[in-house]
Amino acid sequence: MALHPRPLIAVNGLLIEGENPYLKLGNRYCDAILKAGGIPIAIPPVGGPLDLERLLERVDGVLLTGGDDFDTARLGLGPTHPTATITPAAKQDFDFLLARAVVSMQLPVLGICYGMQLLGVAEGCGFYQHIPEDRPGAQNHSGGVVHSVRCEGGSRFSKLVREPELQVVSRHHQALASVTGPWSVAARDEQGLIEAIERAGHPYAFGVQWHPELSPEGSPHDRLFQGLIGAAAMRATRKLAGVS
Repeated sequence: MALHPRPLIAVNGLLIEGENPYLKLGNRYCDAILKAGGIPIAIPPVGGPLDLERLLERVDGVLLTGGDDFDTARLGLGPTHPTATITPAAKQDFDFLLARAVVSMQLPVLGICYGMQLLGVAEGCGFYQHIPEDRPGAQNHSGGVVHSVRCEGGSRFSKLVREPELQVVSRHHQALASVTGPWSVAARDEQGLIEAIERAGHPYAFGVQWHPELSPEGSPHDRLFQGLIGAAAMRATRKLAGVS
């Protein structure tokens, strides 16, 4: 029996609608998991809560990837902004089931961009639909722009990345406006925008607003994936040993 098995990481992706809907998933996410020592497995947005629970019982961690924009009207958060590239209803509904199940089951999870917003909004965090309209004077965060973020001192996140400041690649125009417990802010940009979150009382639950998979290999961003795989490997080891 392997002492530290290679953990299985479920990865969501985009739903491309049409006569034959299909899943679209960027290789960079899966490459990052493989390089960190995990095994990625793509999960399509199909099935109900029971199907999802059965799936999650068989994996050791989850990566929530970047994506399109939320249909806020469907979420009861007001009219959807006209600039939004709306996530298909089937995917959005599935993703919220997924985010809540991952937290409830204490599965190690890393949320990236849309994935971070998903984790936050699923538990009541505030939301900006369009920057800079909702945050006048905010710097551009779309199109792969590079900017700096500063980690919150004393946060688990700062200990994970082991850097007080990071240069990040951003591709978003929506963001969390506020957080609610048990989530807390783990990093902000130089204008105070929330850039990373962490969840208290969870073995590994982080969200980052940027795209660490787009940063050069060997950068501190690798530690986000290494941390996910490390926590997932510990879970897999306990599972093999029959420890809950």
